[in-house]
Amino acid sequence: MREKLKTTLTALCFALPLSSYAKCGGVNYSWGADALATMHDYVVTMMLYVLYICYAVAAVFAIVSALQIYIKMNTGEDGITKSIVTLVGACLFIIGASIVFPAFFGYRV
Repeated sequence: MREKLKTTLTALCFALPLSSYAKCGGVNYSWGADALATMHDYVVTMMLYVLYICYAVAAVFAIVSALQIYIKMNTGEDGITKSIVTLVGACLFIIGASIVFPAFFGYRV
């Protein structure tokens, strides 16, 4: 019974061919330059928004880190040097990223 069903379904699939379409011949590529220009504008716009968000996050991180350093200095805790190095490293990263990220796309802020 099962073998007969399998044979019938296979014969049915061969009896009903699916039409396939392929692009043959000349293809119009005139829309490509406009689409590329539009995507460039979109990426540059989003890049600026991401850069501004990075600045905001860096500012919040710097304030929190500076407060942690101040509290550690007042309470006499260990790890003040590590916190200072972390803060300086984060600031250098944000400065570097704000230069490299736009330069990656060939844009000057």
